[in-house]
Amino acid sequence: MLKTMFASCAALLAVSGSLSAYAADNEGKDEVKTAAKEAAKADTDLADFPAPKSARQSATIGGRRLEYVATVGSLPIKDAKGKVLGEVVYTAYTVPGRAAPDRPVTFAFNGGPGASSVYLNLGAIGPKKVRFGDAGDAPSDLAVLRDNNNSWLDFTDLVFIDPIGTGFSRSRVDEEATKKAFFKSDEDIHYLSRIVYDWLLANKRMTSRKYLVGESYGGYRVPRLAFYLQTQLGVGISGMTLVSPYLDPPAIGEADALSPLPWMINLTAMAAGNFERKGTPLNEQTMAAVEQYDRTEFVADFLAGPRDKQATDRLSSKVAELTGLDPVLVRRMNGRVDIATYLREIHRAEGKIGSVYDSNVTAYDPFPASAQANYNDPLLDTLIAPTTSAMVDFVTNQVGWKVDGRYNALSYDVNRQWDRDNSDSPVTDLRKAISIDPKMHVAIVHGWNDLSCPYFGSRLLIDQMPGYGVTDRVKLHVYPGGHMFYSRDDSGAALRRDIMESYAAR
Repeated sequence: MLKTMFASCAALLAVSGSLSAYAADNEGKDEVKTAAKEAAKADTDLADFPAPKSARQSATIGGRRLEYVATVGSLPIKDAKGKVLGEVVYTAYTVPGRAAPDRPVTFAFNGGPGASSVYLNLGAIGPKKVRFGDAGDAPSDLAVLRDNNNSWLDFTDLVFIDPIGTGFSRSRVDEEATKKAFFKSDEDIHYLSRIVYDWLLANKRMTSRKYLVGESYGGYRVPRLAFYLQTQLGVGISGMTLVSPYLDPPAIGEADALSPLPWMINLTAMAAGNFERKGTPLNEQTMAAVEQYDRTEFVADFLAGPRDKQATDRLSSKVAELTGLDPVLVRRMNGRVDIATYLREIHRAEGKIGSVYDSNVTAYDPFPASAQANYNDPLLDTLIAPTTSAMVDFVTNQVGWKVDGRYNALSYDVNRQWDRDNSDSPVTDLRKAISIDPKMHVAIVHGWNDLSCPYFGSRLLIDQMPGYGVTDRVKLHVYPGGHMFYSRDDSGAALRRDIMESYAAR
């Protein structure tokens, strides 16, 4: 499971947290399958969702008080014959009196597959936030919303989309039809693009400037959404922000990869985690030397192979220095330190393990003497409770959109059923979308410590892209923190400044 978790670049890769999700006892499987089929059949007869509901709210954003309207509602997904296949729930924040075309609108998607949009909403860019993603957080922390000074709402309206099976969004067809209609990469792009189109149409915002933001697998979605919206639905996209994106699955590779790319990409994030533990400031200057070593000596010594003892000695010594791991352990691994080993060894003296999303967010190892890792991801396990409780209260109590049903902040079921066909590269669609629109700008943003979707992979991808006649069409910004670096106030503020600048330039 750990290999699958790291290779699939989680989070919010919903699956990555729970090892036990794939270790269920076989007893009673037939009964479970029967119950699931009955539940799927019953879903087709569910009561309709209520009409959209709005509430006036206010928050201090960027140091100023802002009045806005929060709206929760749903949009149907229909087949060619008009049959409703599912309903997508959205949460929109709009500022009254600032209509199109002057007021931009940004559509936000999280990842997984199987993650709702709550993490970008209540963690990064929405007007309210709940604490999660930091060292020391616990599932029992109070799920109380507070103003998000780092929200983007003062310079763009925001629409958060929950794909089918996440949040309150639901399918209206049986399990097999659901998988066919929603749980494949192409189908995912097609119906979510139509949701963007339908929201714009229903809210008379077709003439607004339109932006997309996606986190993790949402970063896989967004370039493909932009290209499909441009070329198939006639909706131009002014810009994209890819947050800790899952852009190039083959480059991440497996723990036994022959290619040096996965090892190179992971090493920079491991070094960043070590620097932070030692109190070394994380910035471009600090990491430049690591990146230079990564591109040169590391690759040469790696490709020389373990039979070259001198090369392997050099490689192991430098990797141990950069990661902070025991040199004897690193040499035994021929300098090829996999993510699972790194996360367990860097905090072993404390009896703790690190998170793949931020190696310095930890939890106690429940079985420290076991040779096999037997634990869930410490960051994922702490964030599900506060985000779920806060969002359910916000939707049903504060806004008053009364709905029965479970809210899925992270759906392991969606992730389990997903057709993992990575034949359609988001990088291909990213290149095409930029080439079509010379005014489009793209920001790719990462946390230095993220091992689920390491920043250096994006750096290498950008270096291979053409210039398109304009300097910095695609900009990379890296901040202190991990996958959800925005949970740190300073990093969230820096992200806000960088994105606000790109919107203003347009």
